[in-house]
Amino acid sequence: MTKGGDSMALRQLLGDITALLGDRNTHKTLTESFTVLGMPPADEGSKRERVEHSFAQVPDSDLHRLAERFLQTQSVDALTRNQLQDALWVEATPPEIPMRARRELARAIDPTVLVRHAARFIAMLERFWVLDDDPLAAWSFSPSTRSLRARVERHVIRNPDWSAEDLFEALGAFEAGDARFARFLEAAVAADVLLDETAQRQLTDTMNEHLRTAAIELRETGTDGGYPRFALVPTQLAHTRRPKNVIFASPTKPDIRFRSAVDNDIELVGSDALVYDRTVTDDGIRWRDLQSWWQETQQIANDTEAKNTLYARLRSSLPSNSPGQRNLFDCYHRILKTEVYDMPALLPEVWLHWDPKTVKERGAQALLRFRMDFLLLLPHGQRVVLEVDGSQHYTRDHGRTPDTSKYAEMMAGDRNLKLRGYEVYRFGHDELRDESAAHSVLERFLPELLRRYGVIN
Repeated sequence: MTKGGDSMALRQLLGDITALLGDRNTHKTLTESFTVLGMPPADEGSKRERVEHSFAQVPDSDLHRLAERFLQTQSVDALTRNQLQDALWVEATPPEIPMRARRELARAIDPTVLVRHAARFIAMLERFWVLDDDPLAAWSFSPSTRSLRARVERHVIRNPDWSAEDLFEALGAFEAGDARFARFLEAAVAADVLLDETAQRQLTDTMNEHLRTAAIELRETGTDGGYPRFALVPTQLAHTRRPKNVIFASPTKPDIRFRSAVDNDIELVGSDALVYDRTVTDDGIRWRDLQSWWQETQQIANDTEAKNTLYARLRSSLPSNSPGQRNLFDCYHRILKTEVYDMPALLPEVWLHWDPKTVKERGAQALLRFRMDFLLLLPHGQRVVLEVDGSQHYTRDHGRTPDTSKYAEMMAGDRNLKLRGYEVYRFGHDELRDESAAHSVLERFLPELLRRYGVIN
């Protein structure tokens, strides 16, 4: 989750925000608020003391979850909301959007395209910026004429004399965090704001001319009510082809033959490997997709039976001499709990390369890595590899002698994967050997990973 200075900053922010709970609640409703927010109970003292005592018991690992629940369940002003969102969104390490790309993008936009549907446009702005910023508005019975909202309505909608660059400047978009700016662009080209596919595509094309200079782009990733949906992604993902014939759950080399070489249709002969041959959508392969495929191919009528037998089948493919891999697989599902159904499926023992010849037969042309411990096929074509490294990865003689050539080969394989669009995360086997230690490591790592790739917020 959060670390070091980040956790200290988030704790300070949440401490200031949760302090308001004492003013908003009676003693009875304060107890209910603790439960809703997932804060530890605190029954003694004044309301302020109860809040302080409860918050002090929240571990750093739960700060992110507390911030999310506060946003979901509590009424906060726009400035506080933005502070919490920025603290949460930065964890996803969004792509960097340089100042030059932001300004040149803004200069290229025709503001009249943005505001075709004024009420929808203003509602979109409200989700990201502080529009009601006039400190004197509370003392007046009439709407503020000095707030950012009033100025946007006057200069962009009623009497349009602002450029898009002027608008972005007034909003604070140029100085905003990368995650907020990215979400703002995605929302600006969304169907519920523009209500016109042609306008969506024209605006997206205009933005992309400048975003691509920073190796990012707004890419069509699906549909929303029949309109295209766009997400900001690194441009290298555009070159990642959709997976086909994902071969997994087998630690031994499968015997493959082409059923149709023209169509690249394959079949396995005398092998217990699994082949996911459905179209991989922009959502990647989620557990729900994998379970549906398994249920259909195995002709299982009961959902629970399909879930349990699939889990058992995948787990049985893990090598018996690697408790670390088993602990990673078990903890992934235990930590995500029921949410795992809509999360990326953790595919074990995935075959990356397949060659009918052996490494000895192929010689120097042999590919560096045949199989991955685990693969996650994430939304927008993102691919993540998880590896659990035992001593065999960097020693010989059963772990007695360091082997620099093995280590160099492993690093070369990682570089090759990254150049092909995969991100590799390695765990030392000792980190995961013990189930309790593995759970502690992965409880911090998995939410960070899923936020990093935009699976969760």
